[in-house]
Amino acid sequence: MVLYADFEYRQQKNIINKYFFMNNVPGNKIKHDSKYFEVADGVWGMKDIFVNFYMVSNPTDNSWVLIDAGLKSSATKIKKMAFEIFGEGAKPFCIILTHAHFDHVGSLKKLAEEWNVPVYAHYLEMPYLTGKSSYPPPDPTVGGGIMPLMSFAFPINPINLWNRLSVLNEDGNLPGLPEWKYLHTPGHAPGHISLYREKDGVLIAGDAFITTDQQSALSILFQTKKLMGPPKYFTYDWELAKQSVKELMELEPEIVATGHGKPMRGTEMRKSLHNLFNNFNDKSVPMGGRYSEEPAVADATGFVYIPPSAVNKRAVALKLLSPTAVAATIFLLLIKKQKKNPHSYGY
Repeated sequence: MVLYADFEYRQQKNIINKYFFMNNVPGNKIKHDSKYFEVADGVWGMKDIFVNFYMVSNPTDNSWVLIDAGLKSSATKIKKMAFEIFGEGAKPFCIILTHAHFDHVGSLKKLAEEWNVPVYAHYLEMPYLTGKSSYPPPDPTVGGGIMPLMSFAFPINPINLWNRLSVLNEDGNLPGLPEWKYLHTPGHAPGHISLYREKDGVLIAGDAFITTDQQSALSILFQTKKLMGPPKYFTYDWELAKQSVKELMELEPEIVATGHGKPMRGTEMRKSLHNLFNNFNDKSVPMGGRYSEEPAVADATGFVYIPPSAVNKRAVALKLLSPTAVAATIFLLLIKKQKKNPHSYGY
């Protein structure tokens, strides 16, 4: 048993080391992480470590909009991507947020100030963007892999960008994107939105659902395609999350691009989306966990109720001593290393 645990740990460590440290070899670059990808006509995305951000053009005047702002390490990548797509000195008409979790607003303040552009979000996300409220604590007990165990270290404190913020209109229209509408898709975050272009069925779903197993570090590293519900460790209301999946499923989209994972399209994707909703309680909602039985409650001022933690401290301590948790710690340290030195990753 000890030998197997040691083998499992070494295998995970070798995979993580190979993925991250090969970038420190001169001339050795991982192309699929250093280049953006095309989602659809006028829609491009890029992954930074484990989260995606998107750029969408407006064909009426050749302007463009940035959707989400990734991690703190993402600013340089976003500017490089903008240069390669739109040319030197390109800046967006505005930045639109699907929600304000740390991995979607990491470079927001830096970019908004450098570009001098407004930031738009749903009014229910305003408390987390103006320093008024923190998100609920992530739940490391939801199970499923390394990422939940790491989630205790994820930031939940608000940022304060009040002087750049504007509230999205409630009619569903989006600034700078006349062909697009937004849908309020809460559950993962109170003011979470998804963006939809009806003419060709393109859906930018944010984290309302995702296209990889965000609980598993290996799925994140290799971007294994699997349509799943929102990341479990941050989802505060599973009934709202299920209704959001239903609303997006009923659009019958042709292409989906999400906050985590690669784009998916076509008949098989739609079948997977229907299957996700039809089996949501079994496949997405964790069997145990802080928010699985009782949701947290939010209003326009922020979170007003958070259910008590049911964490078994002894069980968590044992998990933190496991080989998987050791690999999780390595993974977290590597991410922190990347944030300090973004130029060593991808280009």
